[in-house]
Order: sequence, then C-alpha cells, then structure tokens
Amino acid sequence: MKNEREKLDVIAAYQQVGSYRGAAEICGTTHKTVKRIVTAALAEGPGPARRVRDRNYDAVAVLVRDKIAATQGRISAKRLLPIAVAAGYVGSARNFRRLVHDERLRWARSHHRGRRPGVWAPGETLIIDWGVQNGLHVFCAVLAWSRWRFVRFARDEKATTTMALLADCFEALGGVPKTVLADRMGCLKGGVVANAAAAAWCAEVNGVTHSEICAVPAEQLEQPSSHSGWNMKW
Repeated sequence: MKNEREKLDVIAAYQQVGSYRGAAEICGTTHKTVKRIVTAALAEGPGPARRVRDRNYDAVAVLVRDKIAATQGRISAKRLLPIAVAAGYVGSARNFRRLVHDERLRWARSHHRGRRPGVWAPGETLIIDWGVQNGLHVFCAVLAWSRWRFVRFARDEKATTTMALLADCFEALGGVPKTVLADRMGCLKGGVVANAAAAAWCAEVNGVTHSEICAVPAEQLEQPSSHSGWNMKW
C-alpha cells in the first residue's frame, strides 16, 4: 500500500511521460498500480480551494489605496497610520507599512511615465563611460547611430584624462559629434570639452614647422601694368 507521497510521485510521473508503463518504470511499480492511482485521483477531482486568510489591514486597504491615488503615490505610511487607526485599524505599524508599500508599488506600475526609445542620427551622439578591469581603467566611447567604438586604457579617471581621451576619440573619428553623453555629465560641460579640445588642437598645429607650401615663394608676382592686363611671371 502506497502512502500519499508515493501516490503523488506516481501521478507526477504519469503526467510527465503520459503512459502507465512508463510511469511504472520510473516509480518502480507495476502499470496496474499506476492506473489504479491515476484513476482514483481523476475520480476525486480537484481538491478544495485554498481559503484566503483575512489580514488585519483589509478593512483599511481601500482607504490607503484612495489616499495613495490622491497624492500620486507620495504619501508615506507614517502619515497614513493615524488616519487608518481612526478608521478602525488595530494592527501593528509593521503590517501597515507593508500594506502601504504594496499599494504604492501597485499604483506606480499602473501610472508609470513609460520610456521613450532613443532616436539617434548619424554623427549626433557619442556615449562614453569608464570601466575597471583588473585595476586598469578602460575608457569606452560608442557612436549611438553607427555603433562605432573607441576603447583606450588609462591609469586613472581624472577630468584631464577624460578630456585627453576625448580629443583622441575625436581625432580617430575624424570629427566632433553634436552631443557627448556620460554617466557623470558634470565633468563634461560643453565649454570645458570644447576649450580642452581646442587647446589640444592649437598646441598641435602651432607646434608643427610650416612646410614649403606655406612658406613665402622665392619669386613673387609682378605688379600689374597700367597699360596691359595682368602679367604673371612664374
């Protein structure tokens, strides 16, 4: 004679494999025993529904829900507790805080503002971030539209390091995007980034010796004659 636990195992095995003999092999019994247990379980039908236990704050649940909706989820359990006590609540403050927490979550889920998907344009937005791998700082930049990536390693995450790597990123990119997004936007003000990039560019350009193309030519153009048109001497 099998106990209730063994009967449940037989029923579960039958539901899994779908045959009496297969369930019998899994449970180590005969197919006739499996059939008898399954037939008896089907004849009994589903068990009685589980009774939901009453909670001591059910009487004020509607009151809490209305107050949360009226304040758009901003009212706290501390403010609501005296109102609930006046309305007949006799439970503990802990249970009441649990009620307020659940109702605020329910209200927030039904009144969320939603998220707008990012709409990117070519060359418009560059997203940057820092990471750490085995003590080495990693600077990452991604163009939002084309997914072009720029990765460099550094010893620290100082503002000067970030600006220098941004300048390198712009040089590798061959241009400057309209917007740079970072998780710490305070160190990436437009004036700061533009001035730092401009200073680096000016230092690089002014430090290079002019080539022959930029030099003064050895032979200059003759002055135009007053009697004829322009005479050029090469």
